[in-house]
Amino acid sequence: MNQHPIFSEHPGLVIVFAVAVLIMLLLDLGIFNKKSHVVTNKEAITWSLVWISLAMIFSGLVYHFAGAAKFYEFQSAYWIEKALSVDNLFVFILVFKFFDVQNENKHKVLFWGIIGALVLRAIFIFSGAFLIELTYLNKLLGLAGLEGFKYDINLIMTAFGLFLVYAGVKSWSSGDDDDDEDYNNTRGARLIRKFFNVSDKYDGDKFFTIENGKKLATPLLVVVAVIEFTDLLFAVDSIPAIFAISNDPFILYTSNIFAILGLRALFFLLDNFIHLFSKLQYGLAIILSFIGIKMIISPFYHIESIYSLLVIGGVLVISVIASILMPEPKGEEA
Repeated sequence: MNQHPIFSEHPGLVIVFAVAVLIMLLLDLGIFNKKSHVVTNKEAITWSLVWISLAMIFSGLVYHFAGAAKFYEFQSAYWIEKALSVDNLFVFILVFKFFDVQNENKHKVLFWGIIGALVLRAIFIFSGAFLIELTYLNKLLGLAGLEGFKYDINLIMTAFGLFLVYAGVKSWSSGDDDDDEDYNNTRGARLIRKFFNVSDKYDGDKFFTIENGKKLATPLLVVVAVIEFTDLLFAVDSIPAIFAISNDPFILYTSNIFAILGLRALFFLLDNFIHLFSKLQYGLAIILSFIGIKMIISPFYHIESIYSLLVIGGVLVISVIASILMPEPKGEEA
């Protein structure tokens, strides 16, 4: 599975990626969303198309400079992260509902949640790639002076694969356990309350406020922390999944970030059209299990990225069609 990372062969792509993301974040926060406001369906659709288009354009550059194989890896990793993130957004909806966050303040919370995700995903992906490179069984046997096997099994990838199969089976049978979650008692909320005194009242979109001459954190800062820890937990599924597609950290990180940056717009669409995703739980369960099996059998049989992309895309489309044709009764939607 050893590959030459793109960033060492095509440093120009690194610069294009960094500049594009930085410019879009500055435009997003500094111009288009400088003031907190309710995000309309039209705005959410527009921004969704913008972020997806940017991802597709960048994947075209990957195809041009690095070839078709890297292009399929990028596309597969992008849509895996996009699909698994939808499950994450269902929980975000519950978190906002639990803390009674006003619609006009949701965008700011999601923005800072995503900024945190940019850093955490970099740590996970690059450290994961480093550890995977060290844990090929034949390499470990060679260091011990022993003869290797015919098939070069990777211990971490195999463990990831088993975990994803388990996660897929669990996801298929999971119900609405998150509906009854006390998000005030989660690690993110406890961490904020440990370091700050928290007001009982919101102060617009501010994270801190002044009450009786004292500086207090607002509940909105608690919500950001809960969102960050929620994303951290979901990364346990999504990061191992994309390693089934490629071990090139640049491909994995760029595809992951482009998918994450489009989540805010997707959140508002999901919040308004949640009935279109009622069967997605089962599609994600199939995708997780498929990816897990792919990781387990990869030393013996390699499934090309283009076929992975077709499976993932097909499952997602079927899930949405099933959701439309067989909608959940009102009051029972995720």
